[in-house]
Amino acid sequence: MKFPQEHTLQQIATIIDAQYIGDANFPVLGMNEIHVVTPGDIVFVDHPKYYDKALNSAATVILINKKVDCPEGKALLISKDPFSDFNKLTQYFKPFQKSEKSISDSAQIGEGTHIQPNTFIGNNVKIGSNCLIHSNVSIYDNAVIGNNVIIHSGTVLGGDAFYYKTRPEGFDKLRSGGRVVIEDNVEIGANCTIDKGVTGDTTIKEGTKLDNLIQVGHDTVIGRKCLIASQVGIAGAVTIEDEVTVWGQVGMRSGITVEKGGILMGQAGITKSTKANKIYTGNPAMESRAKLKELALLRQLPKLLEKLK
Repeated sequence: MKFPQEHTLQQIATIIDAQYIGDANFPVLGMNEIHVVTPGDIVFVDHPKYYDKALNSAATVILINKKVDCPEGKALLISKDPFSDFNKLTQYFKPFQKSEKSISDSAQIGEGTHIQPNTFIGNNVKIGSNCLIHSNVSIYDNAVIGNNVIIHSGTVLGGDAFYYKTRPEGFDKLRSGGRVVIEDNVEIGANCTIDKGVTGDTTIKEGTKLDNLIQVGHDTVIGRKCLIASQVGIAGAVTIEDEVTVWGQVGMRSGITVEKGGILMGQAGITKSTKANKIYTGNPAMESRAKLKELALLRQLPKLLEKLK
C-alpha cells in the first residue's frame, strides 16, 4: 500500500507515538507485508526469529520492538507493539468509509456493463466495460475489475484477511487495507470469496475461470488462463502461475508457489511448492506417477507377506 503522498520518518513516528532511528526527513512512501515490500515501504517485525529477514528485506523502514543496529540506507521505528502500530497506520491511511448507497457515487462503471439488482458496489471501485455482475454480489471498497468479467450471485470481493495474532486475552486482528484486482476476461462462479490483501493486492489475472464455492486468501496471485473447480480453498500469499488446473476440494497452505502448467487432482493437499507441468495428487500431495507407483507397491504387500509365512 502506497501512501497518497510521501511522508517523513518523523511524521510516521508521530502518528504511532514511536521512537525513530535515522534522519527525521527520511522518506516513507508506503507500508507492506514482507513478501511484497519495495524500497520506501515500512515493514513490521515483532519476533527475534524474523529480525534479520525484515532488516535485510527491500523495505527501508523497519517497525521493530527492539533497538538494533540500523542497516545502512534504512531507518528504524522502535515500538513496544509493532503489530498494533502497523494496524494504527492502516487505520490512519485506509480508514473504513461508510457507504450510503448500494452503488457508491465514487464507483466507476464502464460502458456496456450490467449490474443486476441487490448488488453492492463500494467506494472507489472501478469496473471495466462489458461486464456482467449478477445479483447479490458484494464488491468492497477500492476493488478493480477489468473488461468482460462475469461474477455470479453471492460472491464477495474484498473481505478482510484471516490474519490474527494470539494474545492472552484472545485473538488480535491485523487490519486489511489492500485491494482485490480482477483482470480482463475472468469469470467467477457463485458464492466465491476473494479476500483483499493486507496492504497489497489479491490478484486474479486475465482469462482465469473460477467455479462456484471457492475461497481465495489475502495477497494471493492467480495467474493467466487458470481453471479452478468447486470447493477449492487457497490460503493467503499463494502464487499460482499461468495455465494451472485445480480440481475440486484441493487445499493449499499459505506462502507456496504452484508453478506454470501444473495440474492438482481433486482433494489434493498442497503443503509445499510444486514444479511446472507436473500432476499432483493425494494428501499430502506428491507427483501423480510417484503416488501410483507407491500404491502399486502397497498392493503387492499381501503377496509378500504370504511368501514369508
